[in-house]
Amino acid sequence: MAYKLFRFIAIQLICLQRDNNFFIFFVAFLPPDQPKLIPSLLHKPFFMQRKQFLLSSLLASPALLSFRHFSQSSTDAYPTPFVVDAGKSRFGDVVKFLGVHPNDLKISSKDTDGALSVFEYVGLGKVGPMMHIHFKQDEIFTVIEGQYRFVVDNQVHVLGAGQTIFLPRGLPHTWIQLSDRGRLIYMLQPAGKMEEFFSYMNNLKERPSPAEMDRIHAEHDMKVVGPPLEL
Repeated sequence: MAYKLFRFIAIQLICLQRDNNFFIFFVAFLPPDQPKLIPSLLHKPFFMQRKQFLLSSLLASPALLSFRHFSQSSTDAYPTPFVVDAGKSRFGDVVKFLGVHPNDLKISSKDTDGALSVFEYVGLGKVGPMMHIHFKQDEIFTVIEGQYRFVVDNQVHVLGAGQTIFLPRGLPHTWIQLSDRGRLIYMLQPAGKMEEFFSYMNNLKERPSPAEMDRIHAEHDMKVVGPPLEL
């Protein structure tokens, strides 16, 4: 039981109205091993003006709702563990950056209730995305193979295998692969709409116009602010 694990104290308010006053009684439900947690004052009634009572009730409501939510969520089942094989995506779909470079979803926003999504990128050429901004997501890249140049907020970083870079939301950034072949593991937190963005771009039959590209990025909480890097 939750009250045995965390020793929660549930307090019920019993209110009696007489004239324009409220008489408040506190009834406490305690674990049997903690009989002295509630001062004796709580077992005694006291009165409160109607205005004071309504204000106190409003202030107490968020705490009561939070307690109810925690009690319900603490009983929910945990997600089921899973394994995604090398060269495969979470749900078996094939998504390729620029139609060439595998960009496999490994952990979906559906797995994390929107908190996180994880991708594996395999670069088969010296390319990268346009300079852009994420308004609602931080990005974390770890280089698994090859070498990459990252530009974030006018800072330039060259990363090799085993190095990790953190790209905070709200900052313009991009990257380009410097080696003939490369591999990245990267994550977005929270997941946002990036899975939908990659899927949408993957299904386009022709390259969108600059205006269309701006619209697509805006619909997924991003903005293009410059061209891709060149070597």
